[in-house]
Amino acid sequence: MEQTIIHHMETVRGITEQTIKKIPEEISDIIPKGFNNNIRWNFGHIAFVQEKLVFGLLGEEMSIPKNYEQFFAAGTKPAEWEGTPPSFAELAVILTEQKARIKDFIIKGRLHEKLPNPFTNRGGITFYTVGEAFLFSFYHEALHIETIKRLYRSISSK
Repeated sequence: MEQTIIHHMETVRGITEQTIKKIPEEISDIIPKGFNNNIRWNFGHIAFVQEKLVFGLLGEEMSIPKNYEQFFAAGTKPAEWEGTPPSFAELAVILTEQKARIKDFIIKGRLHEKLPNPFTNRGGITFYTVGEAFLFSFYHEALHIETIKRLYRSISSK
């Protein structure tokens, strides 16, 4: 089963990696009418949330830069950023390296580990194990990839 989960994660993240390569960075900070965030925020948010769901909730060290939380945590928005957000090149590296770290983590059989404290996300879903949180992250990542595609279409149509 773990190999199936790894394959699925690689498929989902592969779509994310291909998407970041296709979008010109120069449009990544535009926020079209009707949207709260931009393309850069969505890619960073995917990386931050995945890191939190797999490593952070367990109390493991998160291997992404510390400032990702202030830029990309739920509830943040580019209009409130202080400092320079990461480039697409940095985000692409983070997303790829994260995939490899998560694969190593899963191979060690840690999906069934109970979280020190159950975690309830903003949607009201409570996770009790690493595996529950990790499997939800596929859905989360796909939602944000769809948002990125909608942002891109909206920006490109103008």
